[in-house]
Amino acid sequence: MKVIKVVRLEMIKVLKFKRRRKGLTNYYKRKIFIISGKTRLVVRKSNRYINVQFITHNVKGDVCLAAVNSIILKKFGWPYSCKNISACYLTGYIAGRIAIQKKINNVALDIGLHSATKASRIFAVVKGILDAGLNVPVDMEMLPPEDRIKGMHIVNYANLLKESNEENYKKRFSYYLSQNILPEKIEEIFNKTFSLIKERFG
Repeated sequence: MKVIKVVRLEMIKVLKFKRRRKGLTNYYKRKIFIISGKTRLVVRKSNRYINVQFITHNVKGDVCLAAVNSIILKKFGWPYSCKNISACYLTGYIAGRIAIQKKINNVALDIGLHSATKASRIFAVVKGILDAGLNVPVDMEMLPPEDRIKGMHIVNYANLLKESNEENYKKRFSYYLSQNILPEKIEEIFNKTFSLIKERFG
């Protein structure tokens, strides 16, 4: 007599893709990007830098059309962090100019698994790209204000700390002070760096 085994469907465990299990890729969003046919504006954060890439796809996989890492700001004399709001804006501006030079258009923002937070570093990058002249569909309310782009929140905090507790000021900005870099000068240096970037990239 032949015995037929019946497997209940609820006992079958469906294993997710490896990159999804590791929290690296949202395949639902990825599918939407592919169907749209638009170039992906990929913004990713690391511990020290910001990476901006323009990526399209073909049957063989992803193709990077242009990429910018915020370490490039060092070439223009930027002495501060390469991942703060100001650095993100400048990196975005450079990325936008390069994209325009390479005739990249019709892009869609891909922030991966990062959350969309108002006035965050990711949207500082987007603001830089918009100001460079490249159109990116985005809610303008998500972009950081001009004074924050120029680092005025750092200037105000540094001045307040310096007046109220100079010891804490020296401790908080010890690295910059050891390099003879004043945190309250960030707006001035931002404007100089931005001018140099415009001379180079237009």
